[in-house]
Amino acid sequence: MIDRDIPRSQRLRVLTLNLWGQHGSWPARRAVLRDGLCVLRPDLIALQELITSDTYDQVSDLLGPDYTILHQTGCGEDGSGASIACRWPARNVQAADLHLTSRIDPAIGWIGSVTAVEVRVPGAIGPVLFVHFKPSWQWGFERERELQAVAAAQFIEAIVGQRVMHVVLAGDFDAPPEAASMRFWHGRQSLDGISVCYADAWQSVHADAPGHTFTPQNPLVVTGEMPLERGRRIDYILVRCDDHGPSLDVPACTLAFDTPVNGTWASDHFGVVADLVVPTPASALSF
Repeated sequence: MIDRDIPRSQRLRVLTLNLWGQHGSWPARRAVLRDGLCVLRPDLIALQELITSDTYDQVSDLLGPDYTILHQTGCGEDGSGASIACRWPARNVQAADLHLTSRIDPAIGWIGSVTAVEVRVPGAIGPVLFVHFKPSWQWGFERERELQAVAAAQFIEAIVGQRVMHVVLAGDFDAPPEAASMRFWHGRQSLDGISVCYADAWQSVHADAPGHTFTPQNPLVVTGEMPLERGRRIDYILVRCDDHGPSLDVPACTLAFDTPVNGTWASDHFGVVADLVVPTPASALSF
């Protein structure tokens, strides 16, 4: 459960969610999503598989005017893409293309990309580098996901440099925790002579509980393109670690949109939402 007792001035609420475009019964799904987002009131959001066109902006439609919205480059033919939404102004937007092998379709730029924004979070938390990562999705593309994870990690380190700032990484990683790419992010193995460590918000709260975000319990999954899906946790919120561990604590993390409302499922993915706080004792950060 999300801890509603933590004052908003002391926590950062992060959400990642794959919207599944406008598939299925979009008017009904839209209502469930709008109501749910209004209740959750996330501060930083990583959104995947959303629709943007000259006449319609799905993210603005769902979130309203209270967010800074940054659409990432490289939409699919149907206008699908990825976006970041921030409750506060974002600066120093940087992105990298992760189309690193010939198997990755260059026509769909947002699948195989990483985008980072710097956000000054009011209150105790201070400066945050919020990073949206979307690697390849195909079952047999773990090699691509490994290469993309290494490139994204190097991209992040180059931005942070010698600065002291929190890094929160979120998105639809399309890989379960036991995959090599996720073991790399979790600090359990190196890849290509490089290692990093990011704390998994879900695991920080729920240990080894499955927490599947793409599951046949959701009928939109089994009636979609993967009818033999058995259930995986593939959507993540991660916090970068320094030598002594993660820079932000995770007092609460839960699935979002994981139950139907009046028979309507919000998406074919469940979202992940986490509250992040500065651990005690806190050290001052400069922006």
